This record gives sequence, structure tokens and C-alpha cells, in this order.
Amino acid sequence: MVLSDDTGLACTCSLVRGVARRLTQYYDEALKETGLKVTQYGLLSTIDRMDRPSVTDLAERLDLDRTTLTRNLAPLRQAGWVRQAAGPDRRTRSVELTETGREILALARPHWRRAEVALRQRAGGDVTSALEDALMQTVAAVDAQQQ
Repeated sequence: MVLSDDTGLACTCSLVRGVARRLTQYYDEALKETGLKVTQYGLLSTIDRMDRPSVTDLAERLDLDRTTLTRNLAPLRQAGWVRQAAGPDRRTRSVELTETGREILALARPHWRRAEVALRQRAGGDVTSALEDALMQTVAAVDAQQQ
């Protein structure tokens, strides 16, 4: 359901949140066999690509505040998939995958890839590319408005 005002102007935020919920359900189902949620998969993948990022750098990359990131990392640490270590100076902490984290990520990648390819095929590559562009332009417009 898309919220709108009395003139029929749709709420962009409600639409995007609804789409995000549906996509999250889709990817969670694809990853179900691995025990990962798509949010966890994304976090593990980002940590892997960034190679021992600081908590601050990881939060910036994911567009999260440090408190939210710390909350999101807690179950990954408890599962033994990530660990935090001292960073290059006393004020920073780095995040890295454990061997178990690398294994669960390797197990999950093909499941995520199949879901991604299937979605792009069903929706059409032009549609998914246009969606990515539209979302990036929307975020840029919001950022410009807030400056």
C-alpha cells in the first residue's frame, strides 16, 4: 500500500520502504538454507571487500551511524563470523571476518547470486539498472536538500 495525500500524491518514502521489505523477504528466502539474513550477508560482504575496515569507515560505507552498526555487528560476533581488533591507533577498532565468517560467506554467495540473477532476468536488466540510477539520484536529491 502506498500512502498518498488528498490530491493523490504518493509518499516516495512509503513506496521505497514497502519495496525494501519485499526485496528483503525475497533475499532472506534465497539465503534461508545458509542461516543468514540478507542484511547479515551484506554486512559480511562489505567487511570482506573493505579488508579490515575501521568501525567508522564501515559505518560510512553502509550509511549507518556507529551505534546502529555496533548493534548489527553484535550477532555476527556472537556467531563467530566477525571479530573486532585494535586499529592502527588507540582510538580505532577494525572489523574482520573470522575463518568461520569467510566460510559462511562463501556458502551464501551462490544463493545470493542466483537470487540476484533471477530477479534481474524477471524484472529485466534495463529495469534494474534504471532502478539503481533512480535510487542514487533520489538519495543525491535528499542529500542536496539537507545541505
